[in-house]
Amino acid sequence: MIAFIVRRTLLAIPTLIFISLIAFLIIQLPPGDYVTAYAAQLRQSGEHLTAVQESLLRDRMGLNDPILLQYWRWITAIVLRGDFGYSLEWNAPVSSLIWDRLAITLALSSISLVITWAIAIPVGVYSATRQYSVLDYVFTVFGFLGKGTPDFLLALILMWISFVYLNMDVGGLFSTQYQNAPWSMGKVINLLQHLWIPLVVLSTGGAAGLIRVMRANMLDEMGKPYVETAYAQGLSERQVVWNYPVRVALNPFISTVGWALPALFSGDVITAVVLNLPTTGPLLLQALKMQDMYLAGSFILILSLFTVVGTLFSDILLAWFDPRIRYA
Repeated sequence: MIAFIVRRTLLAIPTLIFISLIAFLIIQLPPGDYVTAYAAQLRQSGEHLTAVQESLLRDRMGLNDPILLQYWRWITAIVLRGDFGYSLEWNAPVSSLIWDRLAITLALSSISLVITWAIAIPVGVYSATRQYSVLDYVFTVFGFLGKGTPDFLLALILMWISFVYLNMDVGGLFSTQYQNAPWSMGKVINLLQHLWIPLVVLSTGGAAGLIRVMRANMLDEMGKPYVETAYAQGLSERQVVWNYPVRVALNPFISTVGWALPALFSGDVITAVVLNLPTTGPLLLQALKMQDMYLAGSFILILSLFTVVGTLFSDILLAWFDPRIRYA
C-alpha cells in the first residue's frame, strides 16, 4: 500500500504539469485575448479603445509574448513562490480572489454533500430491503423527479415560492442590510434564512441519483450466498444488512470522492449564478468568458490537484472498506 501511494504521488507531479499546460493553451484558443474581450465590454458602454491603446495594454500585460513564455512565467512563479499571478480583469492577486470565496464554497458544498449522503444511504438501504413497498415507490418517484429536474429550475421555483408565499428576500446569502454588516446574531439568522434554498438545490439532485445507485447495488448484494450464510448463522436483519452488503454497496460512494473534492472547491456553477451566491464557480465562469488566463488557469490547476488527491484518497478508502481490493 505504501509503495502504491508513493508511486501515485510521484506520478501526480507530471500529470498536474501536463494538465496545467493543456488548460493554459485551451483557454487561449478562442479568437482574441483579454484585451479583445475588455474592448468589447467598453464598446457596449459607449467607450472605445484605439488600436494603439489595445497594443499598449497587451504589452503591459505581457500578452504579446509567445504563449509558452507566458505559461513558463506563470507556472514557475507558482512552483517557486506560490504566486498564482494577477487577474487581468480584477487587477488583483489571483490567490486573494480565490481564497476570499473559498470558505463559503467549501462550507456550502460540504454541508450539501453530508446531507446528500445522509439521505441517500439509509433511503437506498430501506428501498432495497423493502422492495416494492409503498415507500419504495415513493422514493423511486422522488429519484426520477430529482434527477429529471435541472438544478437551476429547482432554484428558480424555490426562489419564487420564498418570495411570493414566504415574503423572503431571495438571491445571495444575506439581505441588503446585512451584506457588509459585522457578524451578529441577526446576521447569522439572516444567513440561515437564505441558506436553505442552495442546500436543498445542491442536495436534491445528488441524493436522488445516489438513492437509485444504493438501491441497485444493495439488490445485487442481497441475493448473494454470503448474505444467506449470515442469515443462516442466526444474525439479525440489521446486523446482516449493515455489516455485509452495505459495506460493498458503498463502493460507488467512496469511488466518487475523486470528483467530490473538486466539486467542493468549484460548487455548482449554474446554481450559484442563478442564486447569486458569492462562491468560486461564478468567478471561474467569468474568468473563462473574459479569457483571464491566469485566474482561469489557476482555478483549473487547483481543481486538477483536488481531482488527483481525491482519486488517490478514494482508492485507499476502497481498499480499506472492501477486503477484496488489494494494491501491489
